[in-house]
Amino acid sequence: MVGQGVLRECLIDPDAEFVLSIGRTATGKQHAKLREIVRKDMFNYADIENDLRGYDACFFCLGVSSSGMKEADYRRLTYDLTLAAAQALAPLNPQMTFIYVSGAGTDSTEKGGSMWARVKGATENALLRLPFKAAYMFRPGAIQPTHGEVSKTRVYRMLYVATGWMIPILLPIFPKYVTTTDRIGRAMLEVAKHGAPQKFLESQDINDLALKYSE
Repeated sequence: MVGQGVLRECLIDPDAEFVLSIGRTATGKQHAKLREIVRKDMFNYADIENDLRGYDACFFCLGVSSSGMKEADYRRLTYDLTLAAAQALAPLNPQMTFIYVSGAGTDSTEKGGSMWARVKGATENALLRLPFKAAYMFRPGAIQPTHGEVSKTRVYRMLYVATGWMIPILLPIFPKYVTTTDRIGRAMLEVAKHGAPQKFLESQDINDLALKYSE
């Protein structure tokens, strides 16, 4: 869902000259500056290294819900999956800014009681150690899809149907906890172009950066 919103913002941004989307399924988007690579193996990029060179930023939006998952399985689809892509990109693009969609409540100590938060924290810490020009961790709370984006997680889809009407009401009241898919995309573009004062960006920071992008 987040990736759909971020892709939309990249395609309409006048400064984004070329956009490469990599995923397990096609986006369904058609645009002059969009190229897509659809692949089943998201853990090995050796065969497409030449396609990965020359980029200024990576907006990493892949992720799964931890609901019902064992820690080893969740770690493979969160830590291992993310690091596989990041470790492939870093030596090819030393001037790249890498932005990772994490989550509110992520545990940077990697020692807390919440399994998903520990794994996300370990992923963030590993990304920050890689030789990118810069790396930023986006930690949104509640997210409102704003242009028809749909979550692939059934539980989340049901949740948005039941409570989605509340988010536009809560957004101006609780900007520390609520953001939108388009604001995340705009904030990522702002960070890629101009950086940010901190490495960990919560919903309020994301909303502020999106506003700055729009100025």
